[in-house]
Amino acid sequence: GLLLLAAALGAMAAARCPAPCVCDNLRAHVLCLNGSLMAIPDTIPELTKKLDLRGNSFMVIPAGAFLATPYLTHLDLQHCKVERLEEGAFRGLGRLVYLNLASNSIALLYQESLDGLSSLQQLILEGNRIEEIQPGAFGHLGSLTVLDLRANALVYLPDMVFQGLQVLRWLRLSHNALHVLGSEAFAALPALRRLSLDHNELQALPGEALARLDGATRLDLGHNPITYVAEEALAMASLRHLFLDHASLQDVAPDAFSRSPQLRMLDLRENQLQGLPPLAGAGGLARVSLDGNPLLCSCLLRPFHSWLARARVQAEGACAAPPALRGRSLDSLRPPEMRCSHLRPPPSPTTEPEQPRAASSRQCPRGCVCSPDFHHGSCENRGLQEIPQDFPGDTRLLDLRQNPFRTVPPDAFPGLKELVSLHLQSCSIRALHPGALRGLESLVYLYLTHNHLSTLAAAAFEGAPQLAYLDLGHNAFSRVPAGAFRLLPSLISLHLQHNAIVELAEGDLAGARGLRWLYLAGNAIRHIAPAALAPTKMLEKLQLEGNHLSEVPTAALQGLPALSELKLSGNPIKHMGDSIFLPVASSLQHLYLDNLGLEWISPHAFTGLGPKIRSLYLESNKMSNIPDMSNFTGLEILNLEDVPFHCDCQLLPLHRWINKLNLRIGATCGSPAEAQGLKVKLSTTFRTCPGWGQGEAGKTTPNKTKAASKPSKKKRSGKPPAKGFSKSRA
Repeated sequence: GLLLLAAALGAMAAARCPAPCVCDNLRAHVLCLNGSLMAIPDTIPELTKKLDLRGNSFMVIPAGAFLATPYLTHLDLQHCKVERLEEGAFRGLGRLVYLNLASNSIALLYQESLDGLSSLQQLILEGNRIEEIQPGAFGHLGSLTVLDLRANALVYLPDMVFQGLQVLRWLRLSHNALHVLGSEAFAALPALRRLSLDHNELQALPGEALARLDGATRLDLGHNPITYVAEEALAMASLRHLFLDHASLQDVAPDAFSRSPQLRMLDLRENQLQGLPPLAGAGGLARVSLDGNPLLCSCLLRPFHSWLARARVQAEGACAAPPALRGRSLDSLRPPEMRCSHLRPPPSPTTEPEQPRAASSRQCPRGCVCSPDFHHGSCENRGLQEIPQDFPGDTRLLDLRQNPFRTVPPDAFPGLKELVSLHLQSCSIRALHPGALRGLESLVYLYLTHNHLSTLAAAAFEGAPQLAYLDLGHNAFSRVPAGAFRLLPSLISLHLQHNAIVELAEGDLAGARGLRWLYLAGNAIRHIAPAALAPTKMLEKLQLEGNHLSEVPTAALQGLPALSELKLSGNPIKHMGDSIFLPVASSLQHLYLDNLGLEWISPHAFTGLGPKIRSLYLESNKMSNIPDMSNFTGLEILNLEDVPFHCDCQLLPLHRWINKLNLRIGATCGSPAEAQGLKVKLSTTFRTCPGWGQGEAGKTTPNKTKAASKPSKKKRSGKPPAKGFSKSRA
């Protein structure tokens, strides 16, 4: 009887499985991979524990999206084009322990975005474009042990931003653009053991912020432009492993680590150190790695060399000079060999960064709310017609959204030298006057979306040299405000999406030398001048989806050696010729060519592209051939949904290649009639093709490799290998 009941329950659950998904009722798993889902399915079995939705197109996760599946423990939403998490999106998932939101387009985490996840242990947000985290965003995640924020667009961490993460053990912030940390940014993290801050833009050791981490044992600070470690710069009572490799270090003070008594391993590889003083304060140090430094093994190095022997510290490194000692390892040197001839004076230490001044005690403007704990001021939606003043001098985030200001006059924000983030969205602003931001010397984020701006003068940004994120989306620009960015040497991210821009002309981006992310989606761009992007040699992401481009702007891509993501989705590009991505072939990882109405693509269109490509979106097109992609061995996502393939023998190479991929790509036959609607991978129409038996022998199970293998070289039909994965024009 119990068996019959279980079978009945299983049948009921199977009946509710959404059509594009696969349901494993025994393990309570549901997989809906790489499909065309636009919304979270509402017919997923209620008892599902693991839900995998990778590779769909949700854009927004609405409030209460998973209320019908309260037993979920694992949820995977990677590569789902998610841009926004509405407040309460995960409410009801009190059993969830693992949430993966990697490789989406989330830009901002609001206070209630992650509400309801009281049992969550791992949160993966890697590879989004998160620019700002509002304090309180993680306040409901009391069980979280791992938080992964790698490869986002963070420049600044405000005080108490991780409040509520009482049991967090590993915080991953690598590969952002952090150069400002609030002194209390890491407060309230009592259980943290490992902090990863490598590959950022920190110019000095953030000692004050790190001093809050009493229990951390490993700190990664490599690949930051830090030039000097000052006296007592690091006060971390439990720190054992410190990585400062591949920085720009020229000098380290003798007592730099004296307040980190447990330090055992110090990694200083690949810096600019000519030598070190005795690190007398680091009494427990066991190993120092100095490989890749230009060590000058002169008499100035003797004190350090003697200290190594006395303290029994193992040192790795070799002399770069003088010539007689070049290549000699430190542990092979004898003191008499370290002479003072040909001595060059060591570089002088850089001055320490100025300490922040004491906070002002001025009152909060009438009708506004000022938070002394978070250093926030807010007058959101108060009907104000003039920008209020007299905010506390230590205000770091000022929210003035949804007030009809209409204009921002000169010197609109006096006394706010510590302001980092300024929100002026939906304020009916038509003019940003010269000098409007004067005095905002710490400003990093400026949000001006949903206003009526149509032009900007460079003088509007005078006095805000640290501005890194400028959001001008949803305004009335008909062209990029040429020259406006000359006074913004720190600009990293520029948002101009959803304006009315018709052309990107030469000179439009003059001065934007450090720009890394450029968002131009939803404009009316028909032409990009060959030299338009020339000033932006550090550009990593270029988003041009939803414009009026009729061809790939190949000439404009010249000179962009770091470009890793190119979005051309939704442009009316009907044809693609040879080598159109060759200028960025050595760096490109993510390519979006979906919804173009593409009718023809050259077999050589992807020349130069190969193992670096991780995701390729070609869905919703009409092309009559597919270039050979057998060398795309690093593919993680390939989407060929809604392409009406004609499944005849000319498509056999594609069929064979798909069978070697451990990916779901969604390729479906549109014809002939007997194959219509079948997956290309499963269609039986290929069995009549010459060479079918030999090519398909032993292929019942796809290879369990991560990416594509090369097509089989066995050919008995006498035909030459296909140059592309073609479809006939029947």
